[in-house]
Amino acid sequence: MNEGPHLAKLAALLADPSRARMLGLLMPGQALTATELADACGIARPTASGHLGALVDAGLLSPAAQGRHRYFRLAGPEVAEALEQLIGIAERLGQHALQPGPRDAALREARVCYDHVAGRAGVGLLGRLLGVDALRPARDGALAPGPALAAVLAPLGLAPERLAPSRPPLCRACLDWSERRDHLAGRLGSALLEHALAQGWAARPAGSRVLQFTAEGRQRWDAIGAGL
Repeated sequence: MNEGPHLAKLAALLADPSRARMLGLLMPGQALTATELADACGIARPTASGHLGALVDAGLLSPAAQGRHRYFRLAGPEVAEALEQLIGIAERLGQHALQPGPRDAALREARVCYDHVAGRAGVGLLGRLLGVDALRPARDGALAPGPALAAVLAPLGLAPERLAPSRPPLCRACLDWSERRDHLAGRLGSALLEHALAQGWAARPAGSRVLQFTAEGRQRWDAIGAGL
């Protein structure tokens, strides 16, 4: 009897370049239609529908109907984080998804990992928050609020107790595939990304995971947790 997780089935799903491309396009957390995904992948729409059905059946994507359109998004942050780790493994094995160049450098500097900031910008943020005791390591990759967290968030108009209680947890570590160190995930990571976008510190180009900070915005981002 074949028991345990269906790892081979999952690997077969991810082995198809079009399905892998679709998942990558959805990594920033947005929802796209089958037509948009088909066009971005350069495949026929019936083919895209078949791929999307397989990914939904596997629990990797969640569909949602709105008006005349049916949208697809990643099933949750845990899917995005698993894909992030697989990208890191592929990089270490030399299976580069992108050609070397400025775009790669931009991804390493700052990118969106579902709903939080990854790359050097995300790793640096977590390092600062740990350094000033705003966060503390817990078990199994979790992070616990530290005594300085409220002081760090107050200038931003955020408070830990006001962050909506839901999945994922308030704060946890997510291993960064390009930096090989942890960046900040969880509701706190999501709230800080939303704050940076709302304040105009950074922008997300359409169809890309790159997070483009302005010069002033990067200074403000790097000031979070600094100087306490």
